[in-house]
Amino acid sequence: MKLSSFLNLMEEIAPASLAEEFDLGKIGLIVEGADEIDVVAAALDPTPKVVQSAAALGADMLVVHHTPLFTPVTRISGQTARILRVLLTNEMNLFVMHTNFDRAEQGINDALADLIELSNRSYMSLGIVGDSQLPLNEVIRRLGCGVRVHGTITSNNRLAVVGGSGFSLDLMEEAVACGAEAFISSELKHSIERHIPLPCIEATHYALESPGMKALSERMGWTYIDDPPESHLLV
Repeated sequence: MKLSSFLNLMEEIAPASLAEEFDLGKIGLIVEGADEIDVVAAALDPTPKVVQSAAALGADMLVVHHTPLFTPVTRISGQTARILRVLLTNEMNLFVMHTNFDRAEQGINDALADLIELSNRSYMSLGIVGDSQLPLNEVIRRLGCGVRVHGTITSNNRLAVVGGSGFSLDLMEEAVACGAEAFISSELKHSIERHIPLPCIEATHYALESPGMKALSERMGWTYIDDPPESHLLV
């Protein structure tokens, strides 16, 4: 497949127009490589281990959720240099789909809702609320990471999920309006914790977003490269 055709396919899967404003210029084709795309790998983050593994696979394209170049680059050194050296040496393209894939159909949040079997879904501005048939301990087990529970959960019949760092008061109020009894996301700040309007389950960033990239890889026939950070094991 030509690179241009691959980019058109990615636009169909997760239109750039769905992205948050802070993602402008930070999604899409971030590193340009070969024009022919035969082997595609995917991961949550383009870590040195991930790009080395993709190179070993002979990948022409690496699709990730998080860009390695989120802030302007004025010096290429350290981990950034190690990542770019492998990509450029192997003429490997790097494609980023971030908040546009959070919001896309069958994207990050849908995959998370699938993981814990949410039904009767209501879509928030950046997340999903749905009915849960699983006991709370099974929901937590399926997240596959250490969690912190903030507040007292008396019922989990209807849950809100937001992949990544989604603990904003606006989103939590949206979730309450959709009938949510608990809210699952990652990286709850102390300044917000004092004001939460419903009980919260704080999981890891990796646990909430990697299922979406894995599901995309399975759907597209790509190779998923797993590289969970140490923080994934326990919040």
